[in-house]
Amino acid sequence: MSRIRMIVQYDGTAYVGWQTQPNGLSVQERLEAELHKITGEEIRLHASGRTDSGVHARAQVVHFDTDSRVPPDKFAYALNAGLPPDIRVAYSCPAPADFHARFDVVRKHYRYTVWHAPHGSPFLRNTALHVHHPLDFAAMEEAAALVIGEHDFSAFKAAGIEMKSTVRTVYESKWFKAEEPGLICYQIAGSGFLYNMVRILVGTMLEIGGRRRSTADLARALESGQREDAGPTAPAHGLALWRVEYPAFDTEDYILPDIRA
Repeated sequence: MSRIRMIVQYDGTAYVGWQTQPNGLSVQERLEAELHKITGEEIRLHASGRTDSGVHARAQVVHFDTDSRVPPDKFAYALNAGLPPDIRVAYSCPAPADFHARFDVVRKHYRYTVWHAPHGSPFLRNTALHVHHPLDFAAMEEAAALVIGEHDFSAFKAAGIEMKSTVRTVYESKWFKAEEPGLICYQIAGSGFLYNMVRILVGTMLEIGGRRRSTADLARALESGQREDAGPTAPAHGLALWRVEYPAFDTEDYILPDIRA
């Protein structure tokens, strides 16, 4: 039996999230159905983490075990032939027998995209949050810097979710302006994230940028651990799982096109 590793990209608009659920079609369910057609096996995919309904992925990492004779690097081509256009396998390869897409993660990177303009964009409506009011970008940058380091992020998780530990380490947290005028992005990298953590951080910082909160409010939320001290949860469609790092594998090295003469 072989273990296969893949990088999966998807527009999450039409799906209830990554994980198979009874209330709608998931990305995992769609991929597993296609793998069954190719291999004849009941394959269970393991991912680097869940993404919520409407959240996208530029680099979701998954693994599975199979007895299929399909060469590991050909699974991407075989799957893409049958998958809908909003899901693509960007890369497939053999993986060590002990590799685990979830438990071996070193860092995960998320990006939240905002379209900051007077009017919405028909081209970005599914992948960027439209904000039309003025934003204090410097205040948002200052707030983002407060998140770096090890903190208890209790105030930045969805209410009612119980976890063994709410302490996480954030290695990168910054806002930047994209090359296209009007596009601003929040980039965060960490050891792991609580349920809705990134979206609540973004919602809080957008309120700081709109001068409805201050950077002191974000610091207070980190200190208190109370959900009511943080801001609203930003909508899902602006968020994307951007990059995943492992001890000997980094998605950033493999998602560019393989252009052959």
